[in-house]
Amino acid sequence: MSKAIRIHQVGGPEQLCWEEVEVPAPGPGEVLIRHTAVGLNFIDVYHRTGLYPLPLPATLGLEAAGVVEALGAGVTELKPGDRVAYASPPLGAYAERRVIPAARLVPLPEGISDVQAAGMMLQGMTAQYLLRQTYRVMPGETILFHAIAGGVGLIACQWAKHLGATVIGTVGSPAKAELAKAHGADHVIDYTKEDFVARVKELTGGKGVPVVYDSVGKDTFMRSLDCLKMRGMLVSFGQSSGPVPPFDPNILQTKGSLYLTRPTLMHYTAERADLVASAAELFEVVRQGDVRIEVRQTYPLAEAAQAHRDLEARKTTGSTVFLV
Repeated sequence: MSKAIRIHQVGGPEQLCWEEVEVPAPGPGEVLIRHTAVGLNFIDVYHRTGLYPLPLPATLGLEAAGVVEALGAGVTELKPGDRVAYASPPLGAYAERRVIPAARLVPLPEGISDVQAAGMMLQGMTAQYLLRQTYRVMPGETILFHAIAGGVGLIACQWAKHLGATVIGTVGSPAKAELAKAHGADHVIDYTKEDFVARVKELTGGKGVPVVYDSVGKDTFMRSLDCLKMRGMLVSFGQSSGPVPPFDPNILQTKGSLYLTRPTLMHYTAERADLVASAAELFEVVRQGDVRIEVRQTYPLAEAAQAHRDLEARKTTGSTVFLV
């Protein structure tokens, strides 16, 4: 037997139960892994609350690092003892041990620790597809990134600077503003004190930015559109403040023939080749020192409920990892 965090009904953090579970032997194409570190991400909250419905009972979590313990039939690229990491379905990372398809795992290179990996796989590959694929940031461009002091934000800030961009970020406190500046943000807007639309227009000479990356959702969506230059793109990749209400698509035309996309990492890494390429680019910028991965909070996996409370209260910055 092994232990895992499971939910039997949706709701608040109190629904997260630390309980014994049976772990099957790996089947064809599968691997049994022992987790050493598990990543916490806001999508875990969406699953817990039922915003993204799951069959119940369910073990949460999409991201972890660990050690291969056993192989199913047909698995040839891995061996017992290999260090691996992942950031994709099927869910089940909030566990001491689990079985997962081998095709979803990537070997960890030397120089990347298990805790680093658990704190960067999902957030780092999210930054990779946002900056390198959804809207390919070019040298000399100015971008706006909301929640710049969050896990994805701090990685994306450093990466965008490495690409030669000017980074404008929004935060909700002076402490988070200082953190963002320490990670390379050129201009930081505390939205509790300033109108971020007016400030973005001021910083861009009234033109606006070519792209806004928005994981906040309801509270920022419409004003994010107002920050864009003509034919700019709003990349809405999360909704920490709640879902975006329905709106008339004609708004995109009246505000400058704008583009809107609602991407997810799972589609950008659905194919094995895309997953491997995304992880390789992430590992490269981290190993070169262009992007620092800072795990700023750790919790025992059994205390997942408290970690969820802190995440929803916006008490966390950077990456958060459960230690197993």
